[in-house]
Amino acid sequence: MTVAVLAGPPLDVTAAVQVPAPDDEDQILQCVQVQPVTHDVRTFVFEATGSGLGRHEPGQYLVLGLEIAGETVERCYTISSPPTRPARVAITVKREPGGLVSNWLHDHLDPGGRVVARGPYGSFSVTNHPAQRYLLLSGGSGATPMMSTLRTFFDLGQPVDVVYVHSARTPTDILFRHELEWMCSSTVTCPTLAVTHICERSAEDETWFGATGFLDSAILAETVPDISQREVFACGPPPYLEAVRKIVTALGVPPGWYHEEAFMALPAAEPAIGSWRSDAPAPAPESAPPSASGPSSSAGQTYVVKFARSQQQVECTPGTTLLAAAAQAGVTIASSCSQGMCGTCKLTQLSGEVEMNHQGGIRAKEIAAGKILPCCSVPTTDVVLDA
Repeated sequence: MTVAVLAGPPLDVTAAVQVPAPDDEDQILQCVQVQPVTHDVRTFVFEATGSGLGRHEPGQYLVLGLEIAGETVERCYTISSPPTRPARVAITVKREPGGLVSNWLHDHLDPGGRVVARGPYGSFSVTNHPAQRYLLLSGGSGATPMMSTLRTFFDLGQPVDVVYVHSARTPTDILFRHELEWMCSSTVTCPTLAVTHICERSAEDETWFGATGFLDSAILAETVPDISQREVFACGPPPYLEAVRKIVTALGVPPGWYHEEAFMALPAAEPAIGSWRSDAPAPAPESAPPSASGPSSSAGQTYVVKFARSQQQVECTPGTTLLAAAAQAGVTIASSCSQGMCGTCKLTQLSGEVEMNHQGGIRAKEIAAGKILPCCSVPTTDVVLDA
């Protein structure tokens, strides 16, 4: 079974679908195909309506802009298609219970529909870490960058040795299962691929006879005896990655050979809900307080951060992000990635100066209008925020 992203209806640039007004950083993508992957996961295939898609690396992501209920919302989604098929680009989306964006995509985005996108962004890619042997580890929706990577290797006939270990709840939740089976049974000699699935339990309609439970050192040591000699890429929810880090460290993987990105869903109580991704190293679980580690600030210097609407203030220590400062002051700011990618925490800076190191979650025109991302900003003076 091959990747079905090369067929679909002809591109209709006259399709009347409401999208947010694009700016110079945007491109309008038109959906040309929707493919079921599992009972709650779909792949959406797009073509560009303008001059064409920018080249992406396997593992990178797009920021999608959608008009939902009169509001413009943005979410980041990893590109699941390979860069070797440049005419089209695909994202694979799991329907999240209560998720605003994922449910909208599943319920309303059909061939002919349009979205605004910018990117690609991200550095979680094998192209940045060339090697002869790789270990790819994923949990749940973390399979998407791994499939972009494997599809790239197969399209190029890359002479690499790859072991892929994926964790899922049940066998019916395994993403790209049939395509992976095809890859493993293919007569293609390059790349060399071995795939192992680990399921927590059997499904109602399928008994699982493979590895059962959760990824652990014993399973990984048996599956990949040469793990310490492989470049390792891991992707999944924060608790999964926390466990993976401990396992690969115990099995002797050098720190510089381990790379990860986190997939997480916004809490249902927040006004903007979706399923997307973050590619920062060692992210904290979403239930933990926001990370206090951010861009550099003057050593020893503290600044007062005031929250105008909440009428709260807090003294910000060096290196503390404004999002962490808000948490310390008891001010709630909707957020998720904590790395400047999703744009969820975007707000207005009323006064003062900050140092912001974002990764595509805010536009140049928004910065010019006084918007910042507090998750990746530290104060360099006293600051007043509209929060």
